Amino acid sequence: MESRVNFYGFGIVLRSIVLCAFLSLLACKTKNEQSANALSNDEVAFSLGSFGYDREFLSRYYKDLVVLENGESSILISPELQGRVMTSTASGDEGQSFGWINHDLISSGEIKEHFNPTGGEERFWLGPEGGQYALYFEKDAKFGLDNWYVPRELDTEAFGLVRRSEDKAFFEREMKLVNYTGATFNLRVQRNITLLTREETAQILGISIPESIKIVGFASENSLTNIGSEDWDKKTGLLSIWILSMFNSSDQTTIIIPFKKGDEAILGKKVTDDYFGKIPKERLQVKDSVLFFKADGKERGKIGISPQRALPVMGSYDAKNKVLTIAKFSLREGAMDYVNSLWELQEFPFSGDVVNAYNDGGGLGPFYELESSSPAMDLKSNESSSHIHQTFHFVGNEGELEKLAKGILGVSIKELSGE
Repeated sequence: MESRVNFYGFGIVLRSIVLCAFLSLLACKTKNEQSANALSNDEVAFSLGSFGYDREFLSRYYKDLVVLENGESSILISPELQGRVMTSTASGDEGQSFGWINHDLISSGEIKEHFNPTGGEERFWLGPEGGQYALYFEKDAKFGLDNWYVPRELDTEAFGLVRRSEDKAFFEREMKLVNYTGATFNLRVQRNITLLTREETAQILGISIPESIKIVGFASENSLTNIGSEDWDKKTGLLSIWILSMFNSSDQTTIIIPFKKGDEAILGKKVTDDYFGKIPKERLQVKDSVLFFKADGKERGKIGISPQRALPVMGSYDAKNKVLTIAKFSLREGAMDYVNSLWELQEFPFSGDVVNAYNDGGGLGPFYELESSSPAMDLKSNESSSHIHQTFHFVGNEGELEKLAKGILGVSIKELSGE
């Protein structure tokens, strides 16, 4: 199980960076004023918070953006940011933009030394972050903020766009990474993103979708290939694929994570809920087989689900905007080795979480995150392994969203209001 001081998907480091950045920005202008002024009214035809606004905004700062469209459903991808899905919409350019984007940092043109939290609805990273097999600390460096660096290949450097079609985009990047022990990993990353149709979404989730519900869904298939001459093994460290999704929060957004029901003596604790201090009961309700975690972007907190408890699906519900969000991902049956990102030399370096969720404390967002990880990959030379992460947004009548939530998550969204 990951430690309470483990990185959430940005982790403690990002929180510290975020806080410092926010306080600095606050001295000049509030973040809301800055975001609203990222593009003035005469520069953009769409309102702040819309997909059209974000598309026009991002096109000013990034080259060769890829937009995949199917009717009113669209996703926007940046090759410059590692084939990152920046945002999506279920209702065309004037519809809600679901991905959280750091307008202030992007418009400033600043490149930060340790990490650039530009945001984005779904990004590719690699684990582990900390420990003796860390990718974010140089060999023998002290585990602290000053020595933590996100590899440039995962932060500021581009992935190559290999090809694209009307509904697909294929990206690739070769990397040479060195971990904390000094082990070298020569690898090829392939990231294939598909905009899903309504029919494909229904088939994947095993549901029927009413015509009145607006949807957008996309899938990323992420593959690692060991292109070096040496096999990867536990003695020198293993890598994992780490997918992180940043969404805009609201005062009425709740993260919903179902998990395996069972005796803690057999399956272990239901959730790790004290990464940054114990999460108050009014913000986290843990039941027999599901938890509800407040995602308002106002108080920092992170939770994690172990491989003994994890199910291959999680979600959130925004009651204010009537949006049900679902994340579905590959979960290898029987796999128990997941990398641990604790910032210390670890006794159990392969006891990490499968599922994580994070609520920002308001320093930079507000946003929240849903994350999934692959098992640790003990790849032989020229061997590959992959991890699939799928994202869906449903917008419409709450009664119909209630039926979808029950069918996908096995949960009633009425429970969120105590009904």
